[in-house]
Amino acid sequence: MQFSVGVEYAFHSLFYIVDIPEGKTIGIKQIAELHGITESYLSKVFSKLRKAGIVRSISGVKGGYELARRPENVSFWDIIEAIEGPSYFFQCAEIRKKNIFVDDPSIFTNECPCLIKVVIQEAEDLFRDGLRSKSLRWLYEQVHSNFPDEKRRAISDWIKNI
Repeated sequence: MQFSVGVEYAFHSLFYIVDIPEGKTIGIKQIAELHGITESYLSKVFSKLRKAGIVRSISGVKGGYELARRPENVSFWDIIEAIEGPSYFFQCAEIRKKNIFVDDPSIFTNECPCLIKVVIQEAEDLFRDGLRSKSLRWLYEQVHSNFPDEKRRAISDWIKNI
């Protein structure tokens, strides 16, 4: 299991949007410059975040992006699901239904679900629940509280100048 780099881009980008004052937006170009990443890929990431209702796009001269929800209402899973989609990691192909015993009802039954699929999806559900318990606000508070004053000032100045 591996998430795309888009998940990392989303988290790091959203982290800086948390502190932007209401009514102010940030452009893809500014976020891309901040992180040293390409605008084109970041645009695709933000398009997915917008479709998921995590950010809102504001058009016009002062346009850009802002959070569409309060950061405490955006879970880690919300962000991951926006980028990667809602599908389970394990996709059972039901190969058991193609084995040589399938035509003999005394040996094979199709009535119960694949136990492998059940166990792996239960584990994935626990994983998702863990990610749902952490929010963008939690991330911001955990990380920001450990920043030295100089870094906090630098971020604040950067936000004022966007």
